[in-house]
Amino acid sequence: MINYKLKELIADFLLLLVAVAWGSTFFVVQAAVNETPVYTFLFWRFFVAAVLMLLLSVRALRYFNTEVLKAGVLLGTFMFLGYAFQTFALTYTYSSTVGFITGLNVIVVPFISYLIFKHKASLFSSFGAVVAAIGLYFLTLNSEIGFGLGEGYAFICAMMFALHIVFTGYYSTKHNVYLLVCIQFFTVALGSFIGGFVLEGAIMPPRIDGLFINAIAITVLFATIFAFWVQTAVQRFTTAAKTAIIFTMEPVSAGLFGYWFANEVLSLSQIAGAFLILSGMLIAELGAYMVERRRLKRKPL
Repeated sequence: MINYKLKELIADFLLLLVAVAWGSTFFVVQAAVNETPVYTFLFWRFFVAAVLMLLLSVRALRYFNTEVLKAGVLLGTFMFLGYAFQTFALTYTYSSTVGFITGLNVIVVPFISYLIFKHKASLFSSFGAVVAAIGLYFLTLNSEIGFGLGEGYAFICAMMFALHIVFTGYYSTKHNVYLLVCIQFFTVALGSFIGGFVLEGAIMPPRIDGLFINAIAITVLFATIFAFWVQTAVQRFTTAAKTAIIFTMEPVSAGLFGYWFANEVLSLSQIAGAFLILSGMLIAELGAYMVERRRLKRKPL
């Protein structure tokens, strides 16, 4: 059990690195999509990642079957719909509002995990999720949340990302990680290809310059291959609820990288929000540790 708790701690740390990787590429992606349509950018990001992941998955192809195909397509569909509805939401409401509502999947994940797989979140994870959600509010304090179409799209986006987290934890214990990730990437690329033609008229970027190439390279390597492979590989050792809490560090790291490298200003409310998110993560982590220590002390020798 101690060995398993160590694996859980390592898994949580690696998931934190995933959140940092996503946050660190935020301002790079933001700059790129100012010049390149969103679905065009998503297509090339995930298509290149899928091809590279396929090369890394050659030895795992012997494990390919219809079950892993179904699992990978389902996860990829959740991922693509999350990005798609996030994009729709951004056209109708403020980015800070979309960020806050999307981040509320930290509250949704424990309920979905229980309803579908009967996985009950611990009291500490639930409390940590609430604290992290409050932190998200302060981090995006300029949000003007109403009940418009944009907010509805953002809520669907949050549900899709929550389902992705929950089902990743389930399927990662049953199928080859390389194949799961590879199939997800191809699924998102296909969805983006269709979305690009339907909504943008093409999937070729208007300009292939240094900004586009650098953004694709950085997001493919760090925010896509590294991030989703690590999530799929290690989430089996932790819970979906804790994963969602850890992922709330993405906007925190985005703010910090924007402050350090893009000269963005952090307000007091954003700093307070970042502190609360970090507190929520620590509550879930330390709470699980204390519960396990108490259980081991009560265990008869």
